[in-house]
Amino acid sequence: MNRHISHQFPALRLVMDGREKYRIVRTVIDAAETLISAWPSDDGEEYMVAVQTCLDGLYDIVPAQEVRAALIRAANEEQIPHFSLVR
Repeated sequence: MNRHISHQFPALRLVMDGREKYRIVRTVIDAAETLISAWPSDDGEEYMVAVQTCLDGLYDIVPAQEVRAALIRAANEEQIPHFSLVR
């Protein structure tokens, strides 16, 4: 595993509840940190898939785009608004 590689994908802004209202996710690592430390619930089916997909992304088993798609599905499951950011 190459920990120094960020595995970037098109940035995604999540509108979260709590003290950190907006969270910008640009990498597989960002996605994993968001799911583990900032997610409102840890029992959804799409949430569990997204966590596993992040782990697979960190080990280069799946591409970063697949991690992003799994994160979006988990956000939809939790009704977390999200927006793609244009570079």
